[in-house]
Amino acid sequence: MPANIAAALSDPSRPAADMVRDEARHPGEVLAFAGVKPGAKVADLIPGGGYFTRIFSKAVGPKGKVYAYVPDELTKMAKREPAVNAIARDPAYANVTVILNTLPNFAAPEKLDLVFTAQNYHDMHDKFMGPADLSVVNRQVFKALKPGGVYMVIDHAAEAGSGLRYTEDLHRIDPAVVKSEVTAAGFIFEGESKVLRDPADPRKANVYDPSIRGKTDQFVYKFRKPASAR
Repeated sequence: MPANIAAALSDPSRPAADMVRDEARHPGEVLAFAGVKPGAKVADLIPGGGYFTRIFSKAVGPKGKVYAYVPDELTKMAKREPAVNAIARDPAYANVTVILNTLPNFAAPEKLDLVFTAQNYHDMHDKFMGPADLSVVNRQVFKALKPGGVYMVIDHAAEAGSGLRYTEDLHRIDPAVVKSEVTAAGFIFEGESKVLRDPADPRKANVYDPSIRGKTDQFVYKFRKPASAR
């Protein structure tokens, strides 16, 4: 594991509750697959409580930058400020900035090396998100990245051929849909890490069901903006 990622995972400012989750989420392997380096500019798209935001902050270091992009659709529904605001206010995470805007307006103040979203891509298709037009969202991600930049998508797998049928009720999505939508925006599919795959998951239960929670079959897809693109 690269030294910057190992140091980020062992950083004492991380909450103990986050560290407990590491065994199931494999953040070290995920960030290594994404190619996160010191000095990188990263967007954590739909960061939730900031589990990955904190890790990114330490992995990219003081010369890097982390933009926690929170869709305003979520804050309006939650009727509270984003949880990651507390991280951005913490001096231990001085390189974190929260961006609050609508999902189709995704952008950052500078060109990015990585746009990362974990367990949220399926949500973008759901009613509470608009639903968002993913052709627009993915083109905005493409535009925000540097040439050669990476777009990483992690999500709970639905049954093959199910399309978008289970995004609302099971919180799962057919991996083929993600690959099709993202490559349609101009990205090249570079590969998959199988670190979160679990063949024992029948992919028929809601991801919050106690029988499967924390043990779902998840895909980790890496897409790259062509180096020749602008």
